[in-house]
This record gives sequence, structure tokens and C-alpha cells, in this order.
Amino acid sequence: MDALDLNRANLFVLSKQHLTSDSDDGEICQIVNNVGGLHATGSTTPYLSLHARCCQFVKEDLDVELYSKRTPGKVRCVRKTIYIHTKDRIPIVWKATAGQVLRASKGFMASRGVTDEVYGKLSQDILQMLRGREMTAAEIKATLKTDSDVSSILYFMCDHGLLIRGRPVKGWKDRSHQYGLFNDYFPDINLEGLNANEAIITLVKLYLASFGPAREADAAWWTGLGKTKVQWALKELEDQLVEVSIPEIGEGFIMLQSDRKRMEAFKLPREPVINLLPSLDPYLMGYKERERYLAQENYSLVYDRSGNATSTIMVDGRVVGVWDFEGGGEPLVKIFLFRELGKPLRDEIFTKAEYLGEFISDMEVRVMECASMIPLSERTAGSFMSPLKGSTDLYSHAKN
Repeated sequence: MDALDLNRANLFVLSKQHLTSDSDDGEICQIVNNVGGLHATGSTTPYLSLHARCCQFVKEDLDVELYSKRTPGKVRCVRKTIYIHTKDRIPIVWKATAGQVLRASKGFMASRGVTDEVYGKLSQDILQMLRGREMTAAEIKATLKTDSDVSSILYFMCDHGLLIRGRPVKGWKDRSHQYGLFNDYFPDINLEGLNANEAIITLVKLYLASFGPAREADAAWWTGLGKTKVQWALKELEDQLVEVSIPEIGEGFIMLQSDRKRMEAFKLPREPVINLLPSLDPYLMGYKERERYLAQENYSLVYDRSGNATSTIMVDGRVVGVWDFEGGGEPLVKIFLFRELGKPLRDEIFTKAEYLGEFISDMEVRVMECASMIPLSERTAGSFMSPLKGSTDLYSHAKN
């Protein structure tokens, strides 16, 4: 079995994920495809993920693609999670995951007291209402004059490919958004163009293209399809795959043969690769088994009890710390480092933190270091969104 060096494997994946200096630019849709889609449950995550990957990126760039050009769109797919995918990928991810997604959203709708009869009536009214325009959930509910749970109906209609989540109401940080007709956004997309088996095989192959080398368990977790379906898909792809080991962390890794050839020619970066990634970034959510980039003793500082990844500081593809942003009158970026890194690396991390803070706040920011951090496993749900909230043991870092 072919053996790979862990550091080389990590840096190769970073390059595929547009997180190295030789790959930090590209068209938004190209990046979205190469990273396996942008996680979009949190309103700011896709913008921050693109900011980490494209040095010329501005927030309006993604808005233009999503809401003017309509080249990508938001769809619930793997692990029943909302992702941004391009037009060519939406039919694949939708068809491969529709079974799990629709069961969950219909169950949620039923738990909110919406019967099939109520859904049938209100969904038709909503489709008529949104012809040629977009509206928020609140506007739709007010127009319908109903006491039924409209939000759960809208979720199910989105998951069914009838509606799509549109522009945020108050800018990129706003969780409230408008809804539009899926066919108005994507009149040329046929969600039934693939059968489920074709879609599953393609989705597993796309996963390996973005995240391989990876284990079967990683692919099963990321896709949400389960072990049996992924094993079957990998068998169908067998003649395109190669099994490798990474001695530092074990055997049983799989990658595309084309990637293995590319890896032979891959040149390691000359300087350390430093990335500040947002919570739920694709790179952080790409694997079930995370020892490749995270020491076990730091696991609860990066992932909460539900497996959600917080905002991280990476060096050469390994997590070395956590960052957080606090707005208000005097914006502040907090960082917490797991270990001593040496002054050159620390200086570069602080510089990148300033740049990131300015992107978020559109003004100059302070950067302060925290001396301690409460593990996410000891905090309430949702704490991964603000991992250093409440940390008051702060001190500054002199670069010179």
C-alpha cells in the first residue's frame, strides 16, 4: 500500500481547498465547486470562507453571484445542512440527499401541527403569491392571514425544490431572508434529471475530489448517506480510486487516482501556510475523523458536543488556536493559541486577524490574545459561534 506523509497530505488538501498561496484566487463558482460547497447555515460563514480563499474577495461578489447572476444557490443537502452549490451541482446534491432531507423537513412540519391538507392549500397559495417577486416569511404569513406554522411550510417547499432562499433582508449578517420560486432562479435546472444512484456515485466522487485522501467513514459522515450506500458507491468507483496509508494516523485512506498523480507533482509551500477559518468552514467539516489536523487534547476547544466546528487558526492545515470577533463601538478580534508558536508565526497570525476583523467590521480593529478558554463541551449549544465570549484575561502582542 502506498504511504503518504501527513504534512504533505494536509498541504495537498489545503491546495485543493484554495487555502494555499498558489490557489488563493479563482472565480467564486470554481471555488465553491472545488471545496465541496460553502456551508451556509450561518449567514456570515460563506462570506468568511471565501475571504479566506480569495485575497480580492469583497462581500458584494457573492451577492452578485447568488442574487443577480444566479449562478449558485442555497440548497439543503448533505447532513440535512444548507449549502451554497453551483447550478451544475445542485441537481446532484439534491437528488443524492433528497430522501434524508425531505423526511426530516416533513417530520418537522408535522411536529409544528401542519397537516398534509393544510400544506396542500397553503403551498399553492404561496406559489401563486411569489410569482415574479420575493417575500420574507413574515410577509408571506401576513398575506396568508393564517395561524399555521408558515416557516416549516417554507422549509419543506425549499427542500422539495419549489422555493429557494433569496437575498438577506438587512445585509450579509442577517439571518432573515426573502423566498423566491426555484424555477424563477433556475428555469433550466431539472432536479429529476439524475436517478438517485447516479447522483450518489457522483456525490461520493466529488467528495473525494475535494477532501481526499479520506476514509470511508469520512465520506459516509460528510454525505450523510450512511455506510452501506457509500460502500456501494465506492465499489462502483473502484477503478478510479487508490487506497493509501498515512503512517502517522493509520491506514484505510482512499483518493482518486488522478489526485494521486497530482500529488506526486505537488510542490510544498516554502513558507508556513496560515489560515483563519470561520466556524463550519468546509475544510473543518470535511471529515468525521479529525486527527489529521487536530490533537485530541484540543478537540473540545474546536468542536462542540454536536460536532460543530468553531472559528480556527490553522498552520499548515493543523489547528493551532481559535479566534473570535466582537463588534460594538470598538471592534475586537480575540485569539487563543493552544501552544507557543514563535514570534514570526504569531506576528503573521496577528496581521491576518487584523485583516479579517477589518473585513467583518469595515473599520480598524484591535487584536487581543486570551490567556485561557472554556472548552465548548462545557458551554451551552451555539457557543461555537462565539468561542471566546466572556474571556476577559486579554493582553496585546507587540509585533516589533
